[in-house]
Amino acid sequence: METWHGCPGYTSTLSSKWFSWLRIRGPPSVRACVCNVYKSLAPLMPYAAALVVVVLYALADQLHGFVCRIFIPQYHYPYSTPLALMQVLLNILALLGLHALGVVQLNPFSRRLAERLMVPAVCGGVQCVLALWARASAHSGLYPLTGRLLPLFSLAWGHLLGVSKPNSAYFTCLLTATTFTSIGITVYGEGVYNMEPLEYFYSPLSLFLHSLSLAWLSKVAQTEQGHATTFDLYYTLTVTQSVVLALLCVMHPDTPQAITHGSWHTLLFLGYILAVLLLSAVQIFLVDVTALRYSPLTAALLHSTRGLVMPLINLL
Repeated sequence: METWHGCPGYTSTLSSKWFSWLRIRGPPSVRACVCNVYKSLAPLMPYAAALVVVVLYALADQLHGFVCRIFIPQYHYPYSTPLALMQVLLNILALLGLHALGVVQLNPFSRRLAERLMVPAVCGGVQCVLALWARASAHSGLYPLTGRLLPLFSLAWGHLLGVSKPNSAYFTCLLTATTFTSIGITVYGEGVYNMEPLEYFYSPLSLFLHSLSLAWLSKVAQTEQGHATTFDLYYTLTVTQSVVLALLCVMHPDTPQAITHGSWHTLLFLGYILAVLLLSAVQIFLVDVTALRYSPLTAALLHSTRGLVMPLINLL
C-alpha cells in the first residue's frame, strides 16, 4: 500500500482521502503532527476495531435474547427450523443486494465449493435450529453454559484439522482457566434448574456441531486461498445451508403450523419476527466470516466473549 512521509498505508478510503487533502492543502506543521499521531495510533487500530466488533456483537446478542423472550412466549411461535431457514435466506438476499449495488463481487454458485462446504453447511444449519430451540424451550441455563466451551472445542478442532498453529501453553491455560471460572461462578451463583430432557442431548450436540463447523470453514478457506474470496465462500455456504434447512422444513411435522399459527396480519408480530431474524442473521454472518477470514478460535471468541466475561465482571 502507498505511504506518505513515512506514514503506514491507509486502511480505509475515507482516511486516505483525508490524508491526501492534508498533503496538498494542509500546512507543513499540521501535516507533520497528523503523520506522527497516525504512526503512533496505527498499531492500536486493529485492536480497537476488534473491540468495537466484539461489543457490537455482544449488544446484538443481548438484544436478540431480549426480543426472543418477548416474541416466542407472547405469540407461541417456537418453530425453530423455519426461523433458521428464513434467517439464512436473509443473508443470501443481503449478499445479492450488495452484489447488485456493486459493493461486493460474487462469483456464480460453485458446485465444487458446495461439496467442500457441505459439512459446515449441515453442521451450521442444524446448530442454528438448536440455538433457536434453546431460545424457545430451554430455560435452565445449561445450553449457554456449554456454549462457553466453544473456544476450547474450536481450538481442539483447529489443531486436529491442521487449521491453526499451536498456541502457547500460557494462552491455552489462560483460556481454560477463564472458561471454567466463568462456568463455576454461574453454576454457584445461579444454578442450573428445571432442565428439559432434550437439553442433555441438544446442548453438547450444538457445541460439537458449532465448533466443527467453524474449524471446517477455516480449513476450506485456507485451501481455497487465492481461488475464491471470503464472500464467494460465504455465499456458497449460505446457499448450501438453505437447501439443507429447506429439506429439514419439509421433513419436520410442525412446519405447516409455522405458517398457520403466525399472526401475519399483525404489524407487531411482523416487527418482532423481523427483529429476531435480522439480529440472528447479523450474528451468524459475523461469526462465519470471522472463521473464514481469520481462525475458528477467533470466531468462537467473538461468539462466546459476552458469556465468558459477564460473570467475571459481575463478580468484581
